[in-house]
Amino acid sequence: MHVLLSNKTNVRAYCRHKTLAVILVCVLCAVSSLPVSGQQQSAELVLVGGNIYTVDRARPHAQAIAVDDGRIVAIGSNQTISAYVGSDTQVIDLKGQFAMPGFIEGHAHFVGLGESMMMLNLHQAKTWDEIVLQVEKATRTTPPGEWIIGRGWHQSKWDHVPSPNVNGYPTNLEMNSAAPDHPVLLTHASGHMSFANEYAMKLAGVDANTENPKGGEIVKDENGKPIGIFRETAQALIQKVKTRADNQRPQIQKQAYSQRAVELASIECLKKGITSFQDAGSSLATVRNLRKLADEGKLGVRLWVMIRDDNERLRGQLANYKMIGYADQFLTCRALKRSIDGALGAHGAWLLAPYQDLPTSSGLNTASIDSVTETAKLGIKNDFQVCVHAIGDRANREVLNIYEKMFKEFPSQFPRRWRIEHAQHLHPDDIPRFGKLGVIASMQGIHCTSDAIFVPQRLGMRRSEEGAYVWKSLVDSGAIVTNGTDAPVEDVDPIASFYASVTRRLTDKFTFFPGQVLTREQAIRSYTIDNAYAAFEENTKGSLVPGKLADIVVLNNDLIQCDAEEIKNTRVIMTIIDGRIAYQAEKSPNHPE
Repeated sequence: MHVLLSNKTNVRAYCRHKTLAVILVCVLCAVSSLPVSGQQQSAELVLVGGNIYTVDRARPHAQAIAVDDGRIVAIGSNQTISAYVGSDTQVIDLKGQFAMPGFIEGHAHFVGLGESMMMLNLHQAKTWDEIVLQVEKATRTTPPGEWIIGRGWHQSKWDHVPSPNVNGYPTNLEMNSAAPDHPVLLTHASGHMSFANEYAMKLAGVDANTENPKGGEIVKDENGKPIGIFRETAQALIQKVKTRADNQRPQIQKQAYSQRAVELASIECLKKGITSFQDAGSSLATVRNLRKLADEGKLGVRLWVMIRDDNERLRGQLANYKMIGYADQFLTCRALKRSIDGALGAHGAWLLAPYQDLPTSSGLNTASIDSVTETAKLGIKNDFQVCVHAIGDRANREVLNIYEKMFKEFPSQFPRRWRIEHAQHLHPDDIPRFGKLGVIASMQGIHCTSDAIFVPQRLGMRRSEEGAYVWKSLVDSGAIVTNGTDAPVEDVDPIASFYASVTRRLTDKFTFFPGQVLTREQAIRSYTIDNAYAAFEENTKGSLVPGKLADIVVLNNDLIQCDAEEIKNTRVIMTIIDGRIAYQAEKSPNHPE
């Protein structure tokens, strides 16, 4: 495997390789009888012999692409593109392999993805006992008093309910014994709930008398004692203590940590064919750091960032943070992010009717309607897109109401392309409103199959069928539906999300309401041109046409034609970004080193 992070990398030397030189000679010989204009400028990179899916409806298929100065200069047949081959051109024979625009991750957390790779990974745990053992093992190498952190646990995906428990959630009794000398903070897979041991709660001053914050819940046992589970905004009670400890570290250590997180996230994305990444909420401070790294050429993929910060800070500083195509198209910041509810898995999604498996609750409203409306007005004033996290049907309805009100009060002749992030569970009456209002449903295919094991428990079968992950209903009603993974909630792998989008299969014997599947073409568009459209970037990326950025992924399977189950075996052979090879799979038989 080769991963290159600098966007200044010179790849011309690659074409001097002996094998590629042979390919070059073959191409030149094949077209020796063709007239070539003496004024035709040779390209830096030419891909030939490919099964290329362009996502351009005017020319959906091609064999070859010519790239120069980071842009596509021509696309067509091998014969046509041979005119762009010169003595210094790097020529790669794709040997029939499938190429398409680089995947655009439509909603995930870039720095969070990198950070998740530097903590305990709890995603694969099948029981609470396994997690306790992971933490106990970590105490052996962590100095007493230092934090042990992890992410990825999900009580609905364990083999059995832990004992003791409260409504299926573990108490911290076992963890207190496993880590008596360390504060422990373990974030739920959704990011909308956390677990803390007794040590951490004492540092935060949390006890039986601590009241629930607005939009959050401290889960307590029948005696009123906190068990260690903190839902939604209540997580901040523990997190602020952890953040305070982090801030006491030397500045150089903090900078190294942040840079390492960006590096790890970049490498992971490139390995999985992602060339652009829509970051679903970073603070003003994080945006400043990303801008610095962009200046230094240290962003491995193109970032489009939503700012998530306090309304008061935004009001005074927002104008200074707008960036479009900054650092050679590697950083754009033109959107605001808010969350109006929580997650379904944590019983935090805001519903119109109570949960079937927790009838005392209809979820949590995590930000007031007035506060989100204020953010929307800031977006209009500063020409920023507005993106609001809404998962439950009540949350989605309230956000649609806010958007509709803003569009009427502040009309515009141009579409604003405001977004609802997730749009997971909708009331049937609200489905047509997305297309009518021009609101983008920024969804994640993998959430459907990952959550399907517990969705009917939360919502019941009728509500699940009518409104849960209804991609096709939204598309059929005229809405733009985009795709992503919400990493690190899920693996950032677009192939898994693509498979979920076109099959909705959990196993060979169970498919979650298959009437909502997308076609292969729709699913690819949701990961390319539709994501580009959702970011006002459809003129620079998302399809392979002359003039657009040369961001390309080469795969070992044809995502349009291969058997559905074969999709899961798809591997990334090569990721090209800005016309350079940023990742190449090890020991690829079709691309010798």
